Amino acid sequence: MPDEEFKATLQMLMPMVVETICKQYGTDEFHALYSLYASRLYSDLERESSKLWLLSPLALAELWHQEITTGKIIYPEEA
Repeated sequence: MPDEEFKATLQMLMPMVVETICKQYGTDEFHALYSLYASRLYSDLERESSKLWLLSPLALAELWHQEITTGKIIYPEEA
């Protein structure tokens, strides 16, 4: 996927992940956005080769929650 396309995909995906975090975990949008962008998950997600961007917003929100509650992320095999 060309770099521009990948960046556009991330820009479309992030609001959906933030919305899911807010709904699933009862946090406000600012906290969800800030903690997502500061996470290792987001750092990994920025690498196209990780293929994490193929996961659903719900799956990404669950990985975010796993990281902030345990400090670890166990990625699914398809990622």
